[in-house]
Amino acid sequence: MKPEISVISKFADDKSVVCILGSDGIPENLKLSAGEKEYALKQISAKEECVVINSYNNKITILLRLKEKESHYKTREELRRTAYNIRTIIKGYNFDELIITSGDVYKGAIEDFTEGLILSIYSFDKYKTKDADEVKKKYPSRLILNGNVDESSVSWLIHQTDAVYFTRNLIKEPVNHLNAPALAEEIRKTGEASGFSVEILTKGKIEALKMGGLLAVNKGSVDPPVFCILEWKPAGFVNKQPIVLVGKGIVYDTGGLNIKTGDFMAGMNGDMAGAAIVTGVMYTIAKAGIPLHVIALVPSTDNRPGGNAYTQGDIIKMYNKMTVEIGNTDAEGRLILADAISYASKFKPELIIDIATLTGSAAMTFGNQAIAVMTNAERKYWKLLEDSGNDVYERIAELPLWEEYGELLKSDIADINNVGGREGGAIIAGKFLERFAEYPLMHLDIAGTEIQKKDNYYKIKNGPATGLRLLSEFLRRMAAGYTEMNQ
Repeated sequence: MKPEISVISKFADDKSVVCILGSDGIPENLKLSAGEKEYALKQISAKEECVVINSYNNKITILLRLKEKESHYKTREELRRTAYNIRTIIKGYNFDELIITSGDVYKGAIEDFTEGLILSIYSFDKYKTKDADEVKKKYPSRLILNGNVDESSVSWLIHQTDAVYFTRNLIKEPVNHLNAPALAEEIRKTGEASGFSVEILTKGKIEALKMGGLLAVNKGSVDPPVFCILEWKPAGFVNKQPIVLVGKGIVYDTGGLNIKTGDFMAGMNGDMAGAAIVTGVMYTIAKAGIPLHVIALVPSTDNRPGGNAYTQGDIIKMYNKMTVEIGNTDAEGRLILADAISYASKFKPELIIDIATLTGSAAMTFGNQAIAVMTNAERKYWKLLEDSGNDVYERIAELPLWEEYGELLKSDIADINNVGGREGGAIIAGKFLERFAEYPLMHLDIAGTEIQKKDNYYKIKNGPATGLRLLSEFLRRMAAGYTEMNQ
């Protein structure tokens, strides 16, 4: 369970506290005994970055010395990572509340530490039985912020961390509990909870629309495909054309008839991370009341080698009537995304942003340190996304969309092939998607940052929901920019 967050002006002496220090002094509101204070000052003067004082009565005081970095966004990230590092100290103390306060540090430090801690202590315990009661006692159920905090920042923190938690839950669900129709139902519930609308297109409607990519990938499955249309259109929205998000919703990827070998199929229930992430973004901006018109599209199915599965060499016709030769059935994500990107043109969007765990090539290029981004949009969008990524430390790195890469997708018998060569795989996938975009496109490949086998601090292993905080911040800044222009 995610801890509750509240703000108070004072706290009692007997409460457990984490205090962030920017200098060698101890804040007056932190009541320590003479012995505790002497010990703390001695440790701080010895340049200890973390001082733990245990009063042996279910109370703990932790003093954190903030390490300044060469840039402010790296200092902020240092604090989030510190929260991850001390989670093991906090774990096991049988207290319900933890106070987070600060001394002479930058404005927002309390919120940054709280964010890092909340994202660090997440766990997926839904299917555990024997240890269920013990699991609930791992961490405090309430985090109480005291000091120089901003009400709007705390509100944003609550909405966004709520979104990260349920997004991670969706990503971690096994496919026998979350097939495509079940994912659509979870998206519908999320819309009801936050205020955005959801339209679910079932197989008959998808067939009527002739979404050949989504239908082809679904042919080997016993479960029907779905196509979800999410919309947030608040009163007084400031953009003339909507922003359209597209999230890959492959609820399980076996590779199809080009079946994955070795351990490459492990974790492929998380191949719908893009779908879960755009749902989380919609939740965040709706709960926060961001004044932008935003639409999200989620095509969803599993990819299995069933009796009538699509095959290598098949020719399929996409929603935009383009024909595609199937060079590999394990390049399925781009097929369902292409239909959705084509469909996005009906909304005449200002910008289309798709996000997907798409290629191993992106993971091999940037590892788990950066989201691979390809775009043909104006540079102002890249700059805004880059700044947003630095701010939340979900950093982006650009790959080119040079026309020469598109030549590798040529087919002798169709308009285009769904794969090129081994080299430049992430870029070739981006070039494939670009062929279906009638409006400016930003393509985010999160394979490296999302499918990771160990924790990257608070970006936990096996589905941290990377990209949710990035895109939420991007849209918040975009709305602020529009508001400033219109004043």
